[in-house]
Amino acid sequence: MENLIIKSLGLVPYHKSWKLMKEFTIKRKTDVQDEVWLLEHTPIFTLGYNGDTSHLIKPSSIPITKSDRGGNITYHAPGQLVGYLLVDLKRKNLRIHDLVRTTENLIINTLKDYSIQSHTIKKAPGVYVEGAKICSLGFRIKNGCSYHGFALNINMDLEPFSYINPCGLEGIKITQIKFFVQNIDIENVQNKIILNLEQDFGYTNIDIKKYNT
Repeated sequence: MENLIIKSLGLVPYHKSWKLMKEFTIKRKTDVQDEVWLLEHTPIFTLGYNGDTSHLIKPSSIPITKSDRGGNITYHAPGQLVGYLLVDLKRKNLRIHDLVRTTENLIINTLKDYSIQSHTIKKAPGVYVEGAKICSLGFRIKNGCSYHGFALNINMDLEPFSYINPCGLEGIKITQIKFFVQNIDIENVQNKIILNLEQDFGYTNIDIKKYNT
């Protein structure tokens, strides 16, 4: 039986969740259940470990921090659902490529629930709608386990994305679910993500815990 714990954490500062998921991954034993943390962040730009600060193209008061995830620069803020996937890849027999593709399929299937047709782009991880990016991905693997994950734009202020080359892609357009679905909210999307996790990742027993950190 594949067990998964889902933690709905609300609004959490980036550095706090980063510290907690890194500690979880470093300390976890082989019998520890996988977890997915669903949350929002206060406004921040994050730069992947191979990211280039030249992709911050317009100064602002929004803080920027170097992260240990893959990928380049992106933006987090309320109205964006962030999912951190704390998965034992060895136990699930997944490679990093498999993790990325399965996560992209999770988002594609969730968007399909809202009649939004989305797609991937070769050599540009993430999910796109008519060429505009709606979800970014970035992972870190340590001791065969993953942390970090996806950031899905739902109902947020997209203006700060114009201050950067999102994910290091010049001229890329950014979109969100709000443009396709009226009266959309984070909780509704989160519930659909949870349902699709069972099918896409093959978990048979999911325990949902809702609380604020």
